[in-house]
Amino acid sequence: MSTDLSLFRLVLEASLIVQLVMLLLLLASLVSWGVIRRKSVLLRQASKAADEFEANFWSGGDLSTIYRGISRGGKTPLGMAGIFEAGFREFGRIKQQAGATPDQIIEAARRAMRVSQMREVDRLEHNLAFLATVGSTSPYVGLFGTVWGIMNSFQRIGIAQSATLADVAPGIAEALIATAMGLFAAIPAVIAFNRYADKVGRLEVRYDTFQEEFAAILQRHAHRGAKSLDP
Repeated sequence: MSTDLSLFRLVLEASLIVQLVMLLLLLASLVSWGVIRRKSVLLRQASKAADEFEANFWSGGDLSTIYRGISRGGKTPLGMAGIFEAGFREFGRIKQQAGATPDQIIEAARRAMRVSQMREVDRLEHNLAFLATVGSTSPYVGLFGTVWGIMNSFQRIGIAQSATLADVAPGIAEALIATAMGLFAAIPAVIAFNRYADKVGRLEVRYDTFQEEFAAILQRHAHRGAKSLDP
């Protein structure tokens, strides 16, 4: 009998509780791998978009032209472009109001950029909590299956009043399978969570830095009342 067939039979012949534990861990693993794949693509796109926008922003062009280019895209700008668009739009709106002081204009632009940044970070962090939950709870769920399998082994020993390998092997085997599945679900989730949380943190630092640099540019132009905005 092949190893795969033996493993398959052990799963089929496991107790109902252990089978439910295995099914739960399998579903958690499949969903977490889907989250890992989507999050990898999302963060790679966000990092690439930030690189492209920064290159365009610091190229020395007119910021009004950059703003119009973003606004003409037809889609809600995301990432660093969204932070820029929110701040620039609010800057222009408040500046046109009579009696608005430079400090009021800059504070309004900062608030708009902070809101945009918070929304972007929330978008990037979406489902990271799920990976953390899978990574932290899966070993304990697997341990529950392990304990249940060992309990079944002791019950067989008590009923048969013997301790042969044939009596205890099925329960021990299903217990070890539950443990292995718990680790199989938890390890990738923990690694992915740590990796992606670090990437989100790095992007957030970049957004904070850009926000401060852009606010400084807007502050200079607010105080001198310039019509053309260049970085």
